[in-house]
Amino acid sequence: MRKIYFDNAATTPLRGEVISRMQEALADCFGNPSSTHAFGRSAKTEIEQTRKEIAKTINAHPSEIVFTSGGTEADNMVLRSAVKDLGVKTIITSKIEHHAVLHVVESLEEEYGIRVCYVSLDSFGNPKLDHLEELLKEEGHKKLVSLMHVNNEIGNLIDIDRVGLLCKEHGALLHSDTVQSVGHFQWDVQKSSIDFMAAAAHKFHGPKGIGFAYIRKGLPINPLILGGSQERGSRAGTEALHNIVGLREAFVSAYKDLEEEKAYISGLKTYFIEQIGNKIPNAQFNGHSGDLDKSTYTLVNVCLDISEEKALMLLFHLDLKGIACSKGSACQSGASGTSHVLNAILSEEDLKKPSLRFSFSKYNTKEEIDYVLETLKEFCD
Repeated sequence: MRKIYFDNAATTPLRGEVISRMQEALADCFGNPSSTHAFGRSAKTEIEQTRKEIAKTINAHPSEIVFTSGGTEADNMVLRSAVKDLGVKTIITSKIEHHAVLHVVESLEEEYGIRVCYVSLDSFGNPKLDHLEELLKEEGHKKLVSLMHVNNEIGNLIDIDRVGLLCKEHGALLHSDTVQSVGHFQWDVQKSSIDFMAAAAHKFHGPKGIGFAYIRKGLPINPLILGGSQERGSRAGTEALHNIVGLREAFVSAYKDLEEEKAYISGLKTYFIEQIGNKIPNAQFNGHSGDLDKSTYTLVNVCLDISEEKALMLLFHLDLKGIACSKGSACQSGASGTSHVLNAILSEEDLKKPSLRFSFSKYNTKEEIDYVLETLKEFCD
């Protein structure tokens, strides 16, 4: 049976060079980075070199990079500290953010009595910037805006530079969950006026369990995890050195080959869009995922016009054929109900139809797309 992996928005396979580098670190660089002897200093050097590499690439200062266990921890760290330490009383977000943002915001509302505002969305799932501006103009307490750069389910891109300017104009802080963006798009944190961002290595062919938060200098926050003074007092706990060097290898490789890989993956997405129109004419793209100018080049989200009864067997059928894809965020698998993202933008009629997310990487091919679409065509006929 063929095995085809089209679920790269959930997680990506490790690059070969990442595996090799992590194996080297596990074998040869096992010292505790907090130790002052040569073994510890060697490990500490690896960590700081990773910090400097990330900072240089996104035009930040090394002190603004804090290593975390991934994007979820980074989002939690930033949002909770913004309320507890920076005096934020109003958070403006959207109904289609990742649950690593939405559930934290809901928790903060209950715990601290903050005000939560949800910016209106258009029919494609884009935040309406005129409504955002209205919310920012409202008099009152200190505000933070949290909007993701790339939506993890429908792939929509927001104009993060424009959002940053609006926040700056009205004295609000800006946080963005950039987990689907870092490693796939160029970043300049000075240009975007962004204050906080979150990233996870496993979304760009690095290891799971490691990511980072960008926290703009001058915005001091207290640690979410207490204990030792690691990460310059921002996050306690002995650093997972093998994961950090794996993050660096994946990050450096992603940006070294970014334009070449972007062109290749964009070609795959374009081919998918063209071919599904030929093979399954009634298929619709959710959000802006069918538009390369308005969505990430890494994924599509497709609504299929088949019955509810038949839809129940769709993912099972694809799995039997060796095809891995998703009906939404991997974090929601097993949860009852439909995707909260699709709930926010689709009609009741379209919500009854199955929607699938196919996400691509440098390791996919057009031949795999042909096989997947032929399998879908046979199932839908």
